[in-house]
This record gives sequence, structure tokens and C-alpha cells, in this order.
Amino acid sequence: MPQYLLSVHSNECATQKPMSGEDMQAMMAKIFGLEADMKSSGTWVFGGKLHAPDTATVVRPGEGGTLTTDGPFAESKEHLGGFYIIEAPDLDAALKWADRVVDCIGAAIEVRPFAQQPQTSA
Repeated sequence: MPQYLLSVHSNECATQKPMSGEDMQAMMAKIFGLEADMKSSGTWVFGGKLHAPDTATVVRPGEGGTLTTDGPFAESKEHLGGFYIIEAPDLDAALKWADRVVDCIGAAIEVRPFAQQPQTSA
């Protein structure tokens, strides 16, 4: 079955009203319910929330070896905040799951299919 990446992009520069503890609990309950539905339907493959971009380490090719630096790869307002990897029969089914994620978190979700790897014979 095809796999899709549902990526959650965050914007640290955007001004948002802080969530109350009650609002945060309600949002997390919706997310946990969504994830339980993904798991029970066999859709769930993997998911996770990422730390802030300033915790990133970038490894680049450099002269005489690789160069390791702190911080995000690109300077941008938006960054990858979390993701789900799901299995769905087609893009329409993946988009329905993405719609549910948007409903839970109130942020844009990018849906992208994984490229199919050619079969190799042993």
C-alpha cells in the first residue's frame, strides 16, 4: 500500500494567542483520538513531534570532509514541526487523514507520497 508523509509546518514568527491549559488538553485529546483511529485502522506507520529548529545540527559536505554546524539547514520563518507517516490506498484517503490532522491542530499539513522503490531480485 502507498505511504504518505503528512508534515506539519510551524511558523515561530507568527503571533498566536497562547493556549490555555484547558485548550491544550482539549487539543491533545483530539490528537490522541486521531492517532488511536490511525492505529486501529492500520493507517499508522510512524509519527513524531520535533524539537525547535535551534536544536538542529546540520552536516554538510566540505573541503577535506564534512562540516557540522548548529542550527537549522535554511533560514526561514517556517519549519517542520512534526509529521505522520501513514499507509493509505490512495491520495484521496491520505487527504482525509490530513483533514483530520488539520482539524486537531489548526495548522497547514503538506501531504506527500513516498516514491516507490523498484523491486530488486536477490
